[in-house]
Amino acid sequence: MLSEPLIERLTETPLFAVGLTLAAYLLGMALFRRLKQPPWLPGILMAALLLAGFLAISGIHYTAYQDGAAWLSVLLGPATVALGMPLYQQLPRIRELWRPLAICLPISASLAAFYAVGIAKLMGASDHVMASLAAKSVTAPIAIGITEQLGGSVALLMGALLITGVAAIAFVSLVARVMKIRDERLIGFALGLNGHALGTVRAFEIGPTAGAFASLGMSLTGIFTALLLPLAWRLLGG
Repeated sequence: MLSEPLIERLTETPLFAVGLTLAAYLLGMALFRRLKQPPWLPGILMAALLLAGFLAISGIHYTAYQDGAAWLSVLLGPATVALGMPLYQQLPRIRELWRPLAICLPISASLAAFYAVGIAKLMGASDHVMASLAAKSVTAPIAIGITEQLGGSVALLMGALLITGVAAIAFVSLVARVMKIRDERLIGFALGLNGHALGTVRAFEIGPTAGAFASLGMSLTGIFTALLLPLAWRLLGG
């Protein structure tokens, strides 16, 4: 464990937190490639575990780390907007499937919020916890705003986002293999809709078409949820 004066010196500027985050990410991705890219253990999860382990061993409080790395969250918005480029490149293919996508999206996005809140309610969770889990399938920049509007915890939301993304990658890969689905458009859309940014990263590893449809699924899910979830929450007395 590091001494208190050393911790204060390291965390007095954001450079340490940013460098630590980048180092954890690079090491996690290197391990991911070394393990032959298992779908159930993405590099971002290994990076998060490495980072959490270092903070626990060093004695650096999470709040101090978060204050230093907070400005990285600002990049989430531009990164999400930048996904519009592959969408534009795949626009002809997207137009071909607009009808099934329009039917699938509301059902899938609604179920994504419903089953999380429903399971939490059955387990006796408080309204605060349920409000924190409702937007767990939405990309972080949008999910944070929704959670704050519902009165949930952003910290709990971030954990739910990570778990949801990892689980979506594993289950979509498994279902596609079992059902012998090879259409990158379907796989990508499912990854983006259920696994938000993490699923989209995985989709781009499959191919540009999968990545574009994952971007579409992630974006539309975020818009749909942001518009209707707060309204549904108030109507249901949340």
